[in-house]
Amino acid sequence: MPVNAIPTKTRKVKLKKINYDVQPEVVADCSCLLGEGIVWDAANNNIYWIDILPGDIHRYNIIMGAHTVFNTGQMIGAIALRRSGGLIGAMQHGFYFINMDRRSVEPIADPEADLSQNRFNDGKCDPSGRFWAGTMPLNEKEPVGNLYLLDTDLSVALKIPQVTISNGLAWSPDQTTLYYIDTPTRYVVAYDYDKATGNIKNKKIVIDVHHDTGYPDGMTIDNEGMLWIAFYGGWRVVQYDPATGKLLREIKFPVANVTCCTFGGPLLQDLYVSTAKKELPADELRTQPLAGNLFVIKDLDSTGMPAFEFAG
Repeated sequence: MPVNAIPTKTRKVKLKKINYDVQPEVVADCSCLLGEGIVWDAANNNIYWIDILPGDIHRYNIIMGAHTVFNTGQMIGAIALRRSGGLIGAMQHGFYFINMDRRSVEPIADPEADLSQNRFNDGKCDPSGRFWAGTMPLNEKEPVGNLYLLDTDLSVALKIPQVTISNGLAWSPDQTTLYYIDTPTRYVVAYDYDKATGNIKNKKIVIDVHHDTGYPDGMTIDNEGMLWIAFYGGWRVVQYDPATGKLLREIKFPVANVTCCTFGGPLLQDLYVSTAKKELPADELRTQPLAGNLFVIKDLDSTGMPAFEFAG
């Protein structure tokens, strides 16, 4: 299926050298089963990430080197910062307010209380402070997942039905486009996005990775509007131009299952990347001893976008 590019303002995008020599660094001594959901907290110099299956939230302060872990008591698919303090989370049983310091979780709503074989997966806040998060079946096979929007008044709306593994989300720098990944499709799609209402329309395929190794997983965007995508089973993070579908750069990792990426650090030029060791057989674990760790690639020549916070 051909790639349908979104019309954009004319701009020059320099093709950057493919980076095989970049050396990712391990952030903390911590190996997750299914690391995901990275969030940069600029105000406090904290990087957050989750381990989905045991329900752990990790927080690491890059100045103090302090590493804190909070177990939520259930699987957790995504977190985001909350403007009034603490976190918002999409967990096995719905949406929750989370406070790591108080070690508390407060339920908000469960849009899939009748779908016990689903769980929440990836999610992020949009430019207006709404929280978007999607679900997937535990067996990862049928298109019975959905993408939801939790509005600032705590109402829930279904945005995209019948997805299999709801995954990466990103908004364009001009806040008019939503990019989205349903992993098994091996497409990145784009929707026209209305910041005022949260409405989306005019779905387009912008990146086709059927011929690439691995599956597109988590995603982030830089301030030039280029997408950075983690590839599960692909050993890498790849930067694409969504206007053309072209690969601009790839960064190799010493582990196969690369799950999520986001920019952080004082200048938003450090790329944080989560990985997984889930279901790796013993022989592969021996050859991938760093599987499940959170990595950072420092001082890239690309700059990320600040994380949006939940406004409710």
